[in-house]
Formats: sequence, structure tokens, C-alpha cells
Amino acid sequence: MTKSNIATKSNIGNFFEDFSLGQLIRHAAPRTIAAGEVALYTALYGPRFAVQSSQAFAQAIGYPQAPIDDILVFHIVLGKTVPDISLNAIANLGYADLRFLAPVYAGDTIAATSEVIGLKENSNKETGVVYVRSTGRNQRGATVLDYARWVMVRKRERDAPTPPETIPALPKAVAPADLGRACPPIETSAYDRVLAGSPYFWTDYTVGEKIDHIDGMTVEEAEHQIATRLYQNNSKVHFNQFYEAQGRFKRRIIYGGHVISLARALSFNGLENAFHIAAINGGRHVNPLFAGDTVFAWSEVLDKAEIPGRRDVAALRLRTVATKDRPCADFPLLGADGKPDPSVLLDLDYWALLPR
Repeated sequence: MTKSNIATKSNIGNFFEDFSLGQLIRHAAPRTIAAGEVALYTALYGPRFAVQSSQAFAQAIGYPQAPIDDILVFHIVLGKTVPDISLNAIANLGYADLRFLAPVYAGDTIAATSEVIGLKENSNKETGVVYVRSTGRNQRGATVLDYARWVMVRKRERDAPTPPETIPALPKAVAPADLGRACPPIETSAYDRVLAGSPYFWTDYTVGEKIDHIDGMTVEEAEHQIATRLYQNNSKVHFNQFYEAQGRFKRRIIYGGHVISLARALSFNGLENAFHIAAINGGRHVNPLFAGDTVFAWSEVLDKAEIPGRRDVAALRLRTVATKDRPCADFPLLGADGKPDPSVLLDLDYWALLPR
């Protein structure tokens, strides 16, 4: 076997000019989520929400078994897309219209597909932004997750021709009527507030209320790589110090989803009964995170909404902001110049369900 034959069988990933509008991609390989993934996810981030932590608690309120953490489901689906969408990415930029549409349980197998819905070459001619809508389905073909994201991808050749610029129109928020499909009917009388960790239900929160989640988590080099491997996300920027030492930051960048999981776990302190993320309206990775940084978080209640046809749960629209090396007692977001505070890592806008 010649070197050239070996080279043609290696996957170097897609560059910006390899994408085309409307392109449909089936991603390898389907992933069965087992109890081991749940245990490792808990060890990495420490989430404490009772519905996902306790089989008995979940069954008492109406689930057939404890569901898989929503953000773990998101990571699994996104990880499937990386070899085809973002292997040559510089940064994952944002998300929109992310909806959890069916619960996922241990033993379910998730497969993913993506459609290219937008392309925009950057002015430097060296990179471009690829917009995709990715969908995760279980072994029965039911959609469990659907979302749009956009990612900055390198070009293979600076002067390579690219398609006309197309930026998709994405909703600013998921409508309350579209929430709750991944949450079965809840028996609120069986929801034990003491075991859940907080007496506060949906009616106890007010629009405009801000919550400092207080605690911080320092990220180590090994654990962010273990986490990213858990999702089978093989993006180069998270692992290859040999190459990243020659890049802009001179070190590996932590996967942005790692920050989302940390912020979600930290948010338990103050949002203990926000047991299910129903949708993510939008999100931005504002600044990169590196090993040795400590992550803090705070949240603001942006809105409250009843869900048509449901009397058991209702939704809070939350803005959760994660920072690095800055506690959040003063709720940092923007600097004096109106630009994001340098400490801000993540700005996430989402709907969470609580008992009524």
C-alpha cells in the first residue's frame, strides 16, 4: 500500500469551500447512551437536579425512569456532527431555535443528521461561517433534539471560490406553545421539594430577578479533554497541543459546551427545581476558556410563560451568564464601553420548566 493510498483514506474534514447550501449530511456513528455516560457526566460537572439524579424521584412524578440530562443529550448530538461540520473549525459561535422534543433514557441510541442552511465567507478570505440545522433521533426515528448552530471554519485555499452569502433567518425565541414535548405529565403533588433541594416553584420567581449562583469550578486540562471525548467530539482545537502551540492562543481551547454544562450545574444553587431545559433560544460563546480558569455563573429571569394545555409545569425564560475568574455578585455582563465584560465566557438564553 502506497502512502498516497493511505492518505486518501484519512478524513481531514470539510473546509469552508466544501459546504454547499442545502447539503444534507448523515453523521457517523449512532451512540447508545448508558448509565456509564451518566455517571461520568456527573463526575465531570456535578449536576444535582433530582429528576435526573434519582430513579425513584423521577418515577414518583411520572417519568418511566430518570431521564438523561438534557445538556448531555445536546453534547452527544453535537459530537456526532463535529467530524463533518467542525473538524477544521476555529470556533463554535452560537446556537438558536434549540428544542428538546422527546425524553432520552439510558439504553436509547441517538443518531444525527445536519443540513447546511447558510454560508458566509469572512472578509479575511481565510475562514467562513457555516450555519447548520442538526437533528438527533432515537432508535425509533423520533426526533429528540433539533437546533441551529453556526461555526467558523477554515478555508483550505484562500482564493477558493465560495457560494453567494446566505444567512438564515432564525427565530429570536422558541414560542411557549412549542415547549414541553420532552416532559411527560408531572404529578406535582408527588414532587418533594425537600428532596429536590428548594421550596421555590414557578410562581416564586419574578421577571427581572437576578440570581448569583455563588459557587465556582476550576477547570483542569485532563477533565475538559475527558469530557469532550465522552461526546466523541474530535475537534482539533481541544486536543492537539502540538498544533495549537503554533496558533493564536498557543494552547488548547476548551470546548464551549463544557462551559454550558458547568454553568448549568452551577445554576442548581438558586434554580434547584428548574429540572428540565425545554429549549435554548440563543447562545454565544463570548470568550474562550482555558485550563486553570475558574468558572462562575449568574442568571436573570427574562420572562415567565404558561404552556398551553398544561397545569403541571410552566416555563421560566432564563439568561445564564458564565464568567472566568470573576465571582458574579455584581452580575457582570457589559463593560463601561458597552461591550461584553472580558470575564464573560457564555451568554445563554433558554426556557426551563418548573413545577407549578
